[in-house]
Amino acid sequence: MDEICRRLLAWYDRNKRDLPWRSTSEPYAIWISEIILQQTRVAQGYDYFVRFIERFPTVEALATASEDEVMRAWQGLGYYSRARNLHAAAKQIVALGAFPNTYDQIRQLKGVGDYTAAAIASFAFGEAKAAVDGNVCRVWSRVYGIDQPIDSVHGKRVITEVAQTLLPDEYAAKYNQAAMEFGALQCTPHSPNCAECPLADKCVALAEGRVEALPVKTHKVKVTPRYLTYLYIHNGDALLLHKRTANDIWRNLYEFPLIETDTPIDSDSLFLLPEFVDWHEILPEYLYKGGVGGVKHVLSHRVLYATFHELVVQGDLPKCDDYVAVAFADLDRYALPRLIERYMEKEKSR
Repeated sequence: MDEICRRLLAWYDRNKRDLPWRSTSEPYAIWISEIILQQTRVAQGYDYFVRFIERFPTVEALATASEDEVMRAWQGLGYYSRARNLHAAAKQIVALGAFPNTYDQIRQLKGVGDYTAAAIASFAFGEAKAAVDGNVCRVWSRVYGIDQPIDSVHGKRVITEVAQTLLPDEYAAKYNQAAMEFGALQCTPHSPNCAECPLADKCVALAEGRVEALPVKTHKVKVTPRYLTYLYIHNGDALLLHKRTANDIWRNLYEFPLIETDTPIDSDSLFLLPEFVDWHEILPEYLYKGGVGGVKHVLSHRVLYATFHELVVQGDLPKCDDYVAVAFADLDRYALPRLIERYMEKEKSR
């Protein structure tokens, strides 16, 4: 076994976190944890994992659930395509009759990429396949002084080859867990604790003063602002919701009637918009209760600026195409974007 690998495994024995998906080799639970932890910190993902497994304890339970149920269980985690893909893949697995047990087979599941397939294959089935995520890229870029951008095809290939060369066949699962944990806890993105690093004397980046410069990335995400004006239309007993179906953020989640504009608008401007005028004509007698603005919601490549305007209808809510009247008592059956959920939480506390 390589000396670097030996030290890494020893560090892992001393520092690994006690996480529920690490105490099992059951592929379903491992798969769920890996999908949840994509773009999600462990601290946040932990509780979601526990609740998700309680709600859908088997792949069959997940496959037979409705999409609305799955999206509701996922609510708040973001990146909702993960939930849709998870649901579709569960149906694939049930159709196969068993969970696929090799990297190549797992890679065929909806929403499963190279890293996730390698992680499941090694953790659940002991396959000697290096799992390379952002943490692993950072560790080996620094230790070996790799300059190739990790967000390029060539750079990712170089890192994967290094990770695979180091991997001890008999400890594939432990090695992959150790490399990821080392990146998460020791070789952190900023200000890592190099003074207490067991690989310090082997680290090219440390020797050359390039720890903060590695790994190299070339592509910067362009962040686009969007301006959302929501109409919170209710009569005290029920509210109007719309299911987002377009290929956009929050697909298949429910939201209030929305007016999206290219620039921010105030209340006076809102009342003049054709979309608002349409609602004014559709709604029976209603009371405008005012607006709440300045709500900022950050996504990976978008910043959403939202304003909420409350319209209280006197009597029954109107029947409108593409909108559903939902009783407040039934609201927890509908998956809402976190932005809407937070607004409703504040409304309840008023």
